[in-house]
Amino acid sequence: MAEEEEEKRELNLAYLSFLAFLVGIGTGYGAVAFRALIGFIHNTFFLGEFHFRYDANVFTAISPWGWLIIFVPVIGAVVVTWLVKNFAPEARGHGVPEVMDAVYYGEGAIRPVVVVIKSLASAFTIGTGGSVGREGPIVQIGSALASTIGGVFRLSTWQRLTLVAAGAGGGIAATFNTPLGAVLFAIELMMPEVSVRTFMPVAIATGMATFVGHQYFGLQPAFDLPNTLPGPSSLSLDVLLAYALLGLVVGLAATLYIRSIYWTEDFFEGRFRNPYLRHMTGMLILGVMIYLMAAFLGHYYVEGVGYAAIQAILRNGMTAVWLLGFLFVAKLIATSLTLGSGGSGGIFSPALFLGATLGGAIGGALHMAFPGLPGITVPAFAMVGMAAMVGSATGAAMTATIMIFEMTRDYDIVMPMIVAVAIALGIRRLLSPENIYTSKLSRRGHFIPKTLHAHMFVVRTAAQVMDRNFVVLPAGMSSRNFIEQRALEELPGQIIVTEGDRITGLAAVNDVLRMTYRLEAGSELTLGQLAHTDYILARETDVMFDVISRMSRRGARAVLVVSGPRLVPRADSPVGVITKEHIADSVSDSLTFRTRPGRPAAQGRPQR
Repeated sequence: MAEEEEEKRELNLAYLSFLAFLVGIGTGYGAVAFRALIGFIHNTFFLGEFHFRYDANVFTAISPWGWLIIFVPVIGAVVVTWLVKNFAPEARGHGVPEVMDAVYYGEGAIRPVVVVIKSLASAFTIGTGGSVGREGPIVQIGSALASTIGGVFRLSTWQRLTLVAAGAGGGIAATFNTPLGAVLFAIELMMPEVSVRTFMPVAIATGMATFVGHQYFGLQPAFDLPNTLPGPSSLSLDVLLAYALLGLVVGLAATLYIRSIYWTEDFFEGRFRNPYLRHMTGMLILGVMIYLMAAFLGHYYVEGVGYAAIQAILRNGMTAVWLLGFLFVAKLIATSLTLGSGGSGGIFSPALFLGATLGGAIGGALHMAFPGLPGITVPAFAMVGMAAMVGSATGAAMTATIMIFEMTRDYDIVMPMIVAVAIALGIRRLLSPENIYTSKLSRRGHFIPKTLHAHMFVVRTAAQVMDRNFVVLPAGMSSRNFIEQRALEELPGQIIVTEGDRITGLAAVNDVLRMTYRLEAGSELTLGQLAHTDYILARETDVMFDVISRMSRRGARAVLVVSGPRLVPRADSPVGVITKEHIADSVSDSLTFRTRPGRPAAQGRPQR
C-alpha cells in the first residue's frame, strides 16, 4: 500500500481542471449515447421500429403487440440480470449510492467495466418499460469515466475524488440541462471537501457536459410550461400555508418512497433465490400494470422515465384529482417493483413523477375546496411537489430547489418551493434519518455524513490549539532524576530537551515514565536519549490548516510553537507544543462548535 501511495501524484489546479474538462466532455457524449441507446431499445421492443428518435416528454404510442406488451419488461429483465450477474454487480440499482460508496469508502475507485454494463443494463431496463430514471446511470457512467482517468494518471486520492464528483455533476447537468443544480448535487452528495481546488473542476465538468447536451438536446428547459403559475401578488399567507401543507404530505410520502423500495427488495430477495426468476417476476407484474393502464386509461403512464405524464400535468392537461392520486400509487408500486426485483436505473425521475402527481392532486383538491383562493393550481402545486419530493427523498434540498427552477425557469414559484422543500425534508428526516441513497449504504454498514461540516479547527491559530503545559530541561538530565524532582508536583505534558541554548528534541512525559519504569536497577537513560526529533516549528499566529499540511509532508508527530519573527529552535523561544492528540481534541471541539483555549501551564507559565 505504501508503494502505491508513493506512485500517486498531485497535479496543479490547471492540469486537474483540464482533466475535469475532458470528464465533462466525455460525460456529455456519454449521456447523448445513453439516451440514444434507450430510444433504440424502446422503439424496438415497444413499437417494432429500428431508430434512435425518442422524446420522453411525449406519451408512447400504443404498441402493435397488444396484450403481448406484458412480456416486454420480462425480456428486459432477462438481459439486465445476465449483464449484472456476470459482469458488474454494482450496476444493479440506482447508481448514485455506488458512487457515494466509492467516494467515502473506496478512494474514488470505480471499475471501468461499470461504464459499459451500467449503460446497457439501465438502457434495457428503461427501454423495455422499467419504471426508473436515466440520471442515476449517467451519474455512475460519468463517475466511472472520471475514476478511470484518475487511475490512469495515478492522481492523489483527493484529486481522484474531485474528478468523480465532477463526473457525477456532469451526468446530472447533461441529463436535465441544469448546470447550477448539477454543481449543487455534487456539493451536497458527493464532495467530502468544498474549496476552490474542488469546486473549480466540478464547475468546469458540469459546464462542458451542459454544453454538449445543448448541441444535441437544445437550449430549452426539461419541461415546457404555460403561463398558468401564480405570480408574486398571489402569494398570500393562506397560499403559503397551503404549500406548507403540501410539504408536510410530501415528507410523509418521501418516507414511504424510501421504505417501499427497500421493503420490496427484501421481499423479493427473501422469496426468490434465483436472480432471473426474481427480476422476471417483478417485471411481469409491471407488464400487467402498464397493459391495463393502456387498455383502460389510454396510456402506459408509469413505464420508463415518466416525463410525458409530468409534462401533461405541468401544462394543465391532467387535472383530475382521482387520476393523479391513482398515478402516484401506481408509480410508487412500479418503481419499487423495478428496483426491488433487480432493475437498473435512477430514482430521481420517479421522484419527480411522484411529486408532480401528489402535488397536483393536493392542488386540485384545494382548488375545489377553496375556489376563491388565488394561486392554487394543479401545475403550481405539481412543480413544488416535484422539488419537495426530490429534496426530501435525496436529502439534497438546495439541489432540488435550483434544479426544478432550472427545469421550469419559473422564478415566481421559488418562495413556496423553499417552504415546501424545507418542511418535507424535516418530516422525512424525523421519520427516516437516512435518505434514499444512504439507506442502501447503511444496510451494508457504510455510513455517510448527513451534513457538510466546515472544518472549523483548521482556521484556528496554533496559539489556540497548543498545550502550554511543558518544561524545558537539559538533555543530560537522567529520567530518574526528573521523576524524583517532580514527585510532589503536577507533571507537565511535554519535555522540551535542550543542549546549551538550542532545542534538540521533544519527549512526552508519559513515554519518559514508561521507559524509566522498565529500566533495571542501576540503569540510566537521559532525557536526550528519550527525546525524538519528529517535530516541526510553527509560530503562534500560524493557521492550523498550514501547520497540519506541513506536518503531513514532513511525517512529523508534533509541533513546537515558538515566539519571535523567526522560526529558530532556541531554548528561550518555545511557548507551546501541539501533538496529534491536541489536533484530535480541536477537531472534536469544532464539531460541537465550542471554542477551546490553549491549555494552561501547571504553574501558570511555561516552566524552565
